[in-house]
Amino acid sequence: MKILSPRIHGYLDYVVVIAFALLPQLLGLSGTARYLAWTLAMVHLVLTLATDFPLGAIKLVPLRVHGMIELAVAPVLVAVPWIFGFSADPVARGAYGIVGVVIFVTWLVTDYSSTESVSATPRG
Repeated sequence: MKILSPRIHGYLDYVVVIAFALLPQLLGLSGTARYLAWTLAMVHLVLTLATDFPLGAIKLVPLRVHGMIELAVAPVLVAVPWIFGFSADPVARGAYGIVGVVIFVTWLVTDYSSTESVSATPRG
């Protein structure tokens, strides 16, 4: 069931950017978990700004590619605490796990085929 339009997905992308940026302060993340959250905030911001959808600024990345990236990133986020060696921290482990699941669920319910994401000008 594809209930999220590209526009709503864009708003949620900016919420994810803010969440990654604030997670270290809100949850007391430190070390690698902290720096990775800030890095992911910047990377997600660049991807969102570069996506061809209503809230993208540059419109270089097709929305379907954006979706494929998020599909690939979601399970990696769940594994990040083990990959980067902070799995002993239950707060960091839980935070990355939750964000990974949220991104996956968002991917499941987003309509990546919507014409709302097309930036091409109409031809007449």
